[in-house]
Amino acid sequence: MKRLTRASAVIILTAAVFGLTYGLSAPLIALELAEAGYSESLIGANGAMYAVGVLLAAPYLPRLSQRLGFASLSKSALLTAGGLFAVFPVVPFQWIWFPLRAALGAASETLFVVSETWLNQIAGEANRGKLIAIYVTALSCGTAIGPAILALVGREESLAFVIGAAIAFVACVILILGRPQASRPSDEEPGNPFRYLKLVPVAVASSALNAALEAAGLTLLPLYAIRLGWPEHSATLLLTVLLVGAILLQLPIGWLGDRMDHRRLLIALAAISTAGATVWPWAFSHPWLAYPLLFLWGGAFVGIYTITIAMLGDTYKDTELLGIYALLSISWGIGALLGPLIGGITMEGSPHGLPIFTAVACGAFALFAISHGDGSRYRYQ
Repeated sequence: MKRLTRASAVIILTAAVFGLTYGLSAPLIALELAEAGYSESLIGANGAMYAVGVLLAAPYLPRLSQRLGFASLSKSALLTAGGLFAVFPVVPFQWIWFPLRAALGAASETLFVVSETWLNQIAGEANRGKLIAIYVTALSCGTAIGPAILALVGREESLAFVIGAAIAFVACVILILGRPQASRPSDEEPGNPFRYLKLVPVAVASSALNAALEAAGLTLLPLYAIRLGWPEHSATLLLTVLLVGAILLQLPIGWLGDRMDHRRLLIALAAISTAGATVWPWAFSHPWLAYPLLFLWGGAFVGIYTITIAMLGDTYKDTELLGIYALLSISWGIGALLGPLIGGITMEGSPHGLPIFTAVACGAFALFAISHGDGSRYRYQ
């Protein structure tokens, strides 16, 4: 296997494991807390702790990447994530899950930022679009496998936690044996990530939107479906279908991105996501409609982030790109912090609070992207 191909494969595997830790932990912990009698607001608050970990880790990632290199930092994060999965079911009090959730957020975000920056650094102009599409597909695939594991093995005897830990440890072994191309950012001072805010406002908003709705959906979508009368197994499967749509539709969206204006496609995907969320309450009364709707919605919504990342990779390089990803990690953390909190509050205020929140957030992003068409230094091609 060519060195670049092997490196790309190992990096993409790391991204998939990040997705799995996120996709498995969110519904698993939410259902465990719901069974223990926690309210939607407290469950949302626990989901927000993941974002607290992200916010704590993000400012340090550029310098840690320079000091340790991408490979060593990825190994450390995988070992930490695996260890945390093993700890969750054995702690005696579930309130301890709040700081554990924050630690898992820090480890998972390290995997996310390192893998994305590493892949963009080794990718060439000719193959960046394809690699980013494969990367986002792997990310979504890992996120989808998480709920699928939960639906398959259930929550008996903490088996889902054990499987999550084992996958993280195996991925670390593969990273060691695969010996991908050693890489680290240049020694140039990355500076304050916030200095990029005026250059990439739409990307910052895209990251926050993706995090807010992903965190709220993974934590609260199964609970929303159960409230409407869906059995737990079917509610979890509903989340998996959404994520499968996010997987399978990224390559067609990437193909469109190579053939039309990026900004128009970004706005169109946001508009489709807004319209799709508005019909959730009606569609969830008809399973034959809910499944295909969430399949298409997942693809359109995740496509917003796919197009955003492709545009960034075309324009920025090396330390500059790492600084932007640190900024996006902070915005991601803020979105993931607020998403479950707002989602939980809106669900307590209205039976259909989750789709209302989702539609409003997607619609606001579409309007923001329209109004900031010339505010980001992207090459809209």
